[in-house]
Amino acid sequence: MKTNQMKFDITNNIEKAKYYTAFSYLNVRPLFKAKLFEFFDYDIKRAFNADKNDLTNLREYYDITIPKDFLEKRDKLNIEKCYTDAFLDKEVKLLTYEDEKYPQYLKEIPDFPLSLFYKGNLDLLEPDFNLAVVGSRNASQNALLALDSIISNFKNSNITIVSGLAYGIDTQAHKSAIENNLKTIAVVGCGLDIVYPSQNKKLFEDIKNTYGIIFSEYPLKTQPLSYNFPQRNRIVVGMSKGTLVAEAQIKSGAMISANLTLDYNRELMCIPGNILNPNTSGIYHLIKNGAGIVSDAKDLLNYMDWDIILNEEKFKDNNLDGLQKEILDILALEDKSFDEIINITNSDTSQIMITLTELELKGLIKQSNNKYYKCK
Repeated sequence: MKTNQMKFDITNNIEKAKYYTAFSYLNVRPLFKAKLFEFFDYDIKRAFNADKNDLTNLREYYDITIPKDFLEKRDKLNIEKCYTDAFLDKEVKLLTYEDEKYPQYLKEIPDFPLSLFYKGNLDLLEPDFNLAVVGSRNASQNALLALDSIISNFKNSNITIVSGLAYGIDTQAHKSAIENNLKTIAVVGCGLDIVYPSQNKKLFEDIKNTYGIIFSEYPLKTQPLSYNFPQRNRIVVGMSKGTLVAEAQIKSGAMISANLTLDYNRELMCIPGNILNPNTSGIYHLIKNGAGIVSDAKDLLNYMDWDIILNEEKFKDNNLDGLQKEILDILALEDKSFDEIINITNSDTSQIMITLTELELKGLIKQSNNKYYKCK
């Protein structure tokens, strides 16, 4: 068994593509699918057509639980209809375990997905530099700022940010990647015809059209149900060389991702935060148990053993006047509103407006939510 690593373009083998697609409609545990596929020497057609005796042998070989309703669910599927329905959206394409561009890191996890639907440009895949970023949906402003600061130092590099397109840390990770000309991969817990959360529609389109790829294990029309997301997390972590956690409570999806990172023997790193913030309880639990501490981009590169030149030009601009430097130093610590900047600097309102505009034109700061100013 396990004669691994066949390579061909699945688009040239429609019959196999149909079986891979049909498997995506089977609501059974990913680990069972992966082990069934392995048991039949990575032959997707034989795996799909397994009979009762085959399942008995599978259970004995791997010592795993066989879903009681697998054969019933399988027999109800119309393979031709599954294939037709899965590609009603013409932008959707299929990446299978047998394709050369299937991420090697993802093949190494025990419950790898047999295939992934995607929108975007597969040529942007550069798995040796994939960094998973996970964290709280209700992230603090400090966590968002810290994450943005770290990612901005990788500007124009070949690092790819992998996350889940959720609120909070995920959204910030993708946006920071795009703003700094980095590739980004979003792995979603629903069909690719659904944007979840809906507020991220523009972000979804930006990733799909220009900056990366949207992946899903699920066929079209699959709703973003809660139990899809822990399964989604294994793909985010599984295709990445390491995981950066930016805020996480002890019981959270981010902690599931962190534990999966350790299970997969990948590098686990955390951004420390305010100890009074309940969203850091998971962070400090992970740090106490050996996770790496990332307070700046150099820390992350050291843990990942990546030889990448950091983008530090913004800290080397010697053409700033006194007020420009003062405001930049203030914003380097924390986002501030216009009124807060006036109060701290004790400067004239019109001069502050002029200086903020100059800093924005230099690309050193930007407005956040039309209220706060922040360092880029």
